[in-house]
Amino acid sequence: MTTPNPASSAQPDLFGPMLRAWRRRRGASQLALALQSGVSQRHVSFLESGRARPSREMVVQLTSALDVPLRQRNTMLLAAGFAPVYRESGLGAPELAPVRQAIDRMLKQQEPYPAVVVDRLWNLLQANDAANAFTLFLFEGPPPAPPPGKPANFLRWLLDPQALRPKLSNWEEVARHLVSTTYAEILADGGEPRALAFIEEVMAYPDVPQSFRKLRFDERPQPVLTLDYLVGGRSLSVFTTIATLGTPQDVTLQEVRIECFFPADERSDALFKSLAAKS
Repeated sequence: MTTPNPASSAQPDLFGPMLRAWRRRRGASQLALALQSGVSQRHVSFLESGRARPSREMVVQLTSALDVPLRQRNTMLLAAGFAPVYRESGLGAPELAPVRQAIDRMLKQQEPYPAVVVDRLWNLLQANDAANAFTLFLFEGPPPAPPPGKPANFLRWLLDPQALRPKLSNWEEVARHLVSTTYAEILADGGEPRALAFIEEVMAYPDVPQSFRKLRFDERPQPVLTLDYLVGGRSLSVFTTIATLGTPQDVTLQEVRIECFFPADERSDALFKSLAAKS
């Protein structure tokens, strides 16, 4: 299952440190990883120290046991000297047609309430008619154009004082929650540089405290955090659910989320239905 790592090899061992880092990130001992992955503790130790090199199957076996995200599994395969296994397809790729059909059905079934498809960094990929109408309502017209070369992004909209931030009455609570949970997820997924750069970008908006990276503990939290908007004298309170795809074997599909919006009170319910009737 492993082959010796010749001392004369000029290729630095990158897989071993990555494996050790992910094992520690998951709070597992070498013995626990060995038991979970079905290999010996001695193998795990040799792989982490660089005394042995893994086969491609061993990399997949260990990273699966540690629940390493597919994007990082590809990185670890490269570090071990193998080609990536998991594709990163565009959502419009022909082979993803059945998934797109399922997502379309989910978005349609959510009407008259909004539903959007976002990636792990809150880039907006798709929206139903109710979400488009909701966006026009919130911005009182078309939303601002995103930065050049970048897609529309919900977290940018939320933190930008020229976008949704002034219209969210509980902005600090919502912004802190979204920033801190997104940042924690990025770190838990290995701290991929592009994702960390995105956090630095959105944290650079005016008056966004660095403390937002850490979620503030509330002794008596509400059952669910609502987003409370005030737009043109009309108030709207919503909460959301997020669905992910089960058993994904593609990087893009693993990172896709379907976020559905629901009214938190009867007044908001009536507003959503009136927006749907006008569209």
